[in-house]
Amino acid sequence: MSRLAGKTALVTGAAQGIGKAIARRLVADGATVIVSDINAEGGTAAAADIGNGAMAIAADVSSPDSVAALFEEIDAKTGGIDTLVNNASIVPFIAWDDVDLDHWQKILSVNLTGTFIVTRAATDRMRARKAPGRVINISSNTFFAGTPNMAAYVAAKGGVIGFTRALATELGQFDITVNALTPGLIESEGVKDSPHNNAFEFVEMLQAKKGKGQPEHIADVVAFLASEDARWITGQTLNVDAGMVRN
Repeated sequence: MSRLAGKTALVTGAAQGIGKAIARRLVADGATVIVSDINAEGGTAAAADIGNGAMAIAADVSSPDSVAALFEEIDAKTGGIDTLVNNASIVPFIAWDDVDLDHWQKILSVNLTGTFIVTRAATDRMRARKAPGRVINISSNTFFAGTPNMAAYVAAKGGVIGFTRALATELGQFDITVNALTPGLIESEGVKDSPHNNAFEFVEMLQAKKGKGQPEHIADVVAFLASEDARWITGQTLNVDAGMVRN
């Protein structure tokens, strides 16, 4: 496929899991992809594995200075991006009684504030170039489910949905669409190495369609939203969880 030929995309948190699957799919659809992650070594390995022109640029999305350096390098190497996928995230497993302010602020700094910082830099550049743009935010169906042991995460991902709706309203006039995806439980490397790995049997009972969610299930929908096929969709939240949550 080549429906993204000539386009350049930035995927944050792309060293593994959902982010890497998204980067791989966008490359397969013809895009030039920047694989970004705070894990520089992991990002470099992911870009090499994906190949086909994928390039790695390390960045901490919660740091304005790091994000500024990221976009300076992107501008120098590619001339700018057409698509931003805000995927970088910390996924905790911590009971409410153990949530303190440090934990709360750490989760929000990456999952919500990081989304703002990267989106601010990306959309300012999209507007300056006067070219159509796509912003795709990876939220979570935990916002709808009220999943326990994830209070700060659920709050942050809910904020991403609100941010998506508001930003779509403001940027539509510039031909920039802004949408969100809410994955369910996905069998990624991070999940398999966490207590969340024990929840698949319970989650599957709630799903309309049985099976374990895979990173590619999310990547396929991102590729659609990045394409011209989705040009009339903005401000929306697409729930991608095999019908676990129906809203």
